[in-house]
Amino acid sequence: MHTHEQFMHRALFIAQKGLPAAMPNPSVGAVIVHKDTIIGEGATSAFGGSHAEVNAINSVKNKELLKESTLYVTLEPCSHYGKTPPCADLIVKMQIPNVVIGCVDPYKEVAGKGIEKLKNAGVHVIVGVLEKKCIDSNQRFFTFIQKKRPYIILKWATSADGFVAPLEKNEQKPIWISNHYSRQLTHKWRSEEMAILVGTRTVLDDNPSLTTRDFIGKNPVRIYIDANHKIDASFAITNSASKTICLCAEFPLHPQDKIIYKKIDFKDLPAEVNSICVEENIQSIIIEGGTHTLQQFIDAASWDEARVFKSDVVLKEGVKAPELKKAVSIRVTTIQNDFLTFYTPSK
Repeated sequence: MHTHEQFMHRALFIAQKGLPAAMPNPSVGAVIVHKDTIIGEGATSAFGGSHAEVNAINSVKNKELLKESTLYVTLEPCSHYGKTPPCADLIVKMQIPNVVIGCVDPYKEVAGKGIEKLKNAGVHVIVGVLEKKCIDSNQRFFTFIQKKRPYIILKWATSADGFVAPLEKNEQKPIWISNHYSRQLTHKWRSEEMAILVGTRTVLDDNPSLTTRDFIGKNPVRIYIDANHKIDASFAITNSASKTICLCAEFPLHPQDKIIYKKIDFKDLPAEVNSICVEENIQSIIIEGGTHTLQQFIDAASWDEARVFKSDVVLKEGVKAPELKKAVSIRVTTIQNDFLTFYTPSK
């Protein structure tokens, strides 16, 4: 006999299949069980498409079995009309008698209303099975709703002696500290998040394109800081590879067609970036540099993860790496000659 936890573990596994395409929706996993046997499964479709419960119900060949089944779902079924009809209504319509829910949806349009609708229709509902794991599986969505900011990932590469770049560069291209495989992983990470941000100096020094060219996946929204419009159309970040936002002190006299300009006062960069991300419905962002930009997010305690590569390259002098404060190392791995450490803020 399987337990509720075992079927919820399966639903969590399926939920990961929906990422990152489901964003900014949460990616949910749903499993339908009849007499201890899974008869249907589904994950959230790409944004605007069907939710996990709909996909799971549609996957059941004999719909009559639904009347004797239990639906396991990682997040409370929606009760409102968004881009799709309410999942709670469909569950009631299909006469599914039992629903086991991982966690309550924090979004104000749902927030317990889906559970209430199911109970009012006579459905037997259990809430809170593997609750923390279910919340963690959608930490970007929960952070966005509860903290009113995106899930923030800090990322940089440092030399063995603690520098992120040499003092002088003779040509406008990156000086690679990390190895090829680490850079490829960075491109995979870009495909998994909604946006990426860099400061002015990083663009001027490295001319990055901030795309996923070394990995198959969607390019993130690119955000770059350019208070006084030093970055012209010759820079790769201004091409049409993806939606691009420029943060500036004043709107330009001659705006570039492909750029969205956002005026900020630069008094509190992290707060202003967070506000723009909420405005643009961007639920996750990677801050890729440079040191000054990264340090502002660290000092403001406005971050959720840091991913730091350390190579065996020795620079002897250069631009110092950011100083990570109030952080705890949760995992270290090696990628050939690079060490990769994952940090989270200490409680």
